[in-house]
Amino acid sequence: MIELRPFNSLGAANHGWLDAHHHFSFAGYHDPSRVNWGSLRVWNDDTIAPKTGFPTHPHNDMEIITYVRSGAITHRDSMGNEGRTEAGDVQVMSAGSGIQHSEYNLEDEETQIFQIWIIPEERGGKPDWGARPFPKADRAGDFVPLASGVANDDDALPIRTDARVLGATVKAGESVTYTTHDPSRHLYLVPATGKVKIENVEANARDGVAITQRESVT
Repeated sequence: MIELRPFNSLGAANHGWLDAHHHFSFAGYHDPSRVNWGSLRVWNDDTIAPKTGFPTHPHNDMEIITYVRSGAITHRDSMGNEGRTEAGDVQVMSAGSGIQHSEYNLEDEETQIFQIWIIPEERGGKPDWGARPFPKADRAGDFVPLASGVANDDDALPIRTDARVLGATVKAGESVTYTTHDPSRHLYLVPATGKVKIENVEANARDGVAITQRESVT
């Protein structure tokens, strides 16, 4: 099954400082057919105005991955972690038994992020946060693990569940194939820019594509 979820069909809320689009039910947006996709609970497409952001707030029992599309995001948390993640790079917060954090766009321009929440396999545990740059050339023509709980994904930021967040840069006219070896897997694809075709389904930038019952997809 391959299901296109066009950007204009997503939940949306514009708070002035935050223009948010929700691929799954979140905050005031609820769609019983879009609560989760396997263990994927949230995929938010956020545009954050300069010098604004999310003040300190709590999380628990969630793996929260932030991919910065443009600009930069600055993180601070109750564990003493602090860092600035730039466009093309990734940060991961394992909320575990509980953590408080803030995320601000301290830049002079808008920041655009994908924020992805994945349900962990076990509740509790010590909270953790990490970030790292990923050389863009490493993603050319192939899927590269950015965050992963899968064995042997040693270069990815760790998450506490049997899932992966992958990134790829595909040039015009080229293709890339991802093999799951397990048709029960749930895949979710969001092009950050451009247009892609998944089998016979065309997806534009920021559309969602829900995929299952496939051992591989191109």
